[in-house]
Amino acid sequence: MMAKTIEDEADAFMRRFKLILFVCGALLTVPLMIYAIYLDTRLDSFENTMQYRPPMPTSELLESRLVNMELYYPIEGQTVYVPAYSHVYHGDGKPQLLTNTLSIRNTDLENDIVVTSVKYYDTTGKMVKSHLERPQKLGPLATTEFLVERKDATGGSGANFIVEWHADEPVSAPIIETVMIDTSSQQGISFVRQGKVIKQTIFDATTQKSNNENAPSEPDSAATE
Repeated sequence: MMAKTIEDEADAFMRRFKLILFVCGALLTVPLMIYAIYLDTRLDSFENTMQYRPPMPTSELLESRLVNMELYYPIEGQTVYVPAYSHVYHGDGKPQLLTNTLSIRNTDLENDIVVTSVKYYDTTGKMVKSHLERPQKLGPLATTEFLVERKDATGGSGANFIVEWHADEPVSAPIIETVMIDTSSQQGISFVRQGKVIKQTIFDATTQKSNNENAPSEPDSAATE
């Protein structure tokens, strides 16, 4: 009889224990389901905001100076400052020498450009070397390169190139950049820097002539004596 009572109590305990587990599981599952539904709703909302939308009609952009003047315009010449690094510092200030490649890429599909000057300056602003003996023509989509070897540390960490080019016709601007690289150690390093235009000649379609942005204004007509 005693054994029967103990067995009944054990069965009752197990039933209560299973009921408690079921209730706890339900209490945990319901919030998780609600949270999952909430996340799914948020994801749908996010996807809707990121959904592809076609560009605005051209008529809505005609008044935008950014579109008309700054993103693309035909030009006929530039002077470009291009950062270069003979070395960079690492660790406690130890220099790591780099090989520099200056790349000049004609992006125009139809017209030539002429690279007239490529000069290399050091950190103090002193010209170290002129890399171009005579003007070099670049055909459509052509590229030319100039190399400063790793062992040439005369430029320093603040070196730069000044590149000048021109074209006989209005063209799209070339891409001018430097690639710095060193693979001599177990951990290599490489990075790219693009040039900054400091002077350029823009083709003015309204007057069918070129306007030099940095050129002085035309003098007034001579005064009568």
